[in-house]
Amino acid sequence: MSDTHSTGPFIAAIDQGTTSSRCIVFDQDGRIVSVDQKEHEQILPKPGWVEHDAAEIWTNVQLVVSGALDKAGITRSDVRALGITNQRETTLLWDKATGQPVHNALVWQDTRTDALCRELGRNVGQDRFRRETGLPLASYFAGPKIRWLLDNVDGLRERAERGELLFGTMDSWVIWNLTGGVDGGVHVTDVTNASRTMLMNLQTMEWDPKICASMGVPMEVLPEIRSSAEVYGEARGELAGVPVASALGDQQAALFGQTCYSPGEAKSTYGTGTFLLMNTGEEAVNSYNGLLTTVGYRIGNQKPVYALEGSIAVTGSLVQWMRDQMGLINSAAEIETLASSVEDNGGAYFVPAFSGLFAPYWRSDARGVIAGLTRYVTKAHLARAVLEATAWQTREIVDAMQKDSRVELSSVRVDGGMTSNNLLMQTISDFLDAPVVRPLVAETTCLGAAYAAGLAVGFWPDTDALRANWKRAAEWTPRLDVETREREYNNWLKAVQRTMGWIEEEN
Repeated sequence: MSDTHSTGPFIAAIDQGTTSSRCIVFDQDGRIVSVDQKEHEQILPKPGWVEHDAAEIWTNVQLVVSGALDKAGITRSDVRALGITNQRETTLLWDKATGQPVHNALVWQDTRTDALCRELGRNVGQDRFRRETGLPLASYFAGPKIRWLLDNVDGLRERAERGELLFGTMDSWVIWNLTGGVDGGVHVTDVTNASRTMLMNLQTMEWDPKICASMGVPMEVLPEIRSSAEVYGEARGELAGVPVASALGDQQAALFGQTCYSPGEAKSTYGTGTFLLMNTGEEAVNSYNGLLTTVGYRIGNQKPVYALEGSIAVTGSLVQWMRDQMGLINSAAEIETLASSVEDNGGAYFVPAFSGLFAPYWRSDARGVIAGLTRYVTKAHLARAVLEATAWQTREIVDAMQKDSRVELSSVRVDGGMTSNNLLMQTISDFLDAPVVRPLVAETTCLGAAYAAGLAVGFWPDTDALRANWKRAAEWTPRLDVETREREYNNWLKAVQRTMGWIEEEN
């Protein structure tokens, strides 16, 4: 698989993702030695409901670990530590005695807790638990999902209160099984995953008894909260004796793998949607501009490092829409060629509010618009407007981050599928007026989990060694003059206003 003839030792990382599970083996230089990957079923019982079979996922995790070791031609004795990264917020309850899930996992995308979240908001609304948790009441987070399972699956609440059930996000499920399951499995989570439940207090880094009571979640089911880089226990089975030494939610793992260890350093992952996280240092910054306050990472017994997070609903999926629904391009890569055939957007702006606007607006009544159309506009101009939409949405989140944190953005490190589009990367740099940097190893999520596990066992001495390891593949610097940038941004903001209030409140 790899052209590096590294003799080891190695670090392995498991990435338990939304559509598949992977295992990647890394060498001392942070280079990929082997990869194995396996998809799992997406279970869609009703509109808006998304579930996974956690037993299938655990089987797949074991298969990809074996596969990655085989492909690398190594055995467990060559592996110094194992790190875990995972799809965040996906919620599971399982039986402590049998190790069997009591229901399918409720996936982060699942919206069945919408009504419950409104009810929990009572007269306070979305921000009821925001000061303590950094999060608005939304169906996205794990706490309300636990409550839904306890309320809607027969007998679960009683079993939970008797201490027979365990809750976990996917990191906890994988670690519990890796370390022995019913036979001594360790029931832990890390601060980054715990910060996405809405049950952890950001100041104390402990479960908040008041919030657990308000949300109707018995504390008996909760795992112990640990740091993101420490030895939780030793693996059994294929990796017997290997320390399980890190856990990070996927977006935080990417922040760590991009070595964003100083305040103001940020990473942006460009996929179907986009996640932007900025390190804010040892201070949890409250957001007044529609962002989430979250834990970035915590190494051993050092102080936790916080981050601000902004999400954009539609970025890569707009390019797919141009291809599949509009038929204006035949492949995603073609959009760059088409957009490069014109000098500018021809006066057109495309705001893809297909399911409302995410950060910093959070307007579910908005719908997509193309504004500024004249007869002059061609499909090439629209292609350009599509790429600019991703860049302007990035700019809006960065502006919100700078307002909230009063920290100046130094540069943005990028990863994800859309980073192969050079025109897009240049446009983002132009619109942000900041450098955009793409690393050599694109698998930053797995790399982050590997880095954290390696730190925990002394495979790498400190974060400075990891910074030295991180190699840039490409960098884009701003080329746009201030007047043009500000005029264009103003036009974009006018187009955003045109999307709002399209859906009438239907009660």
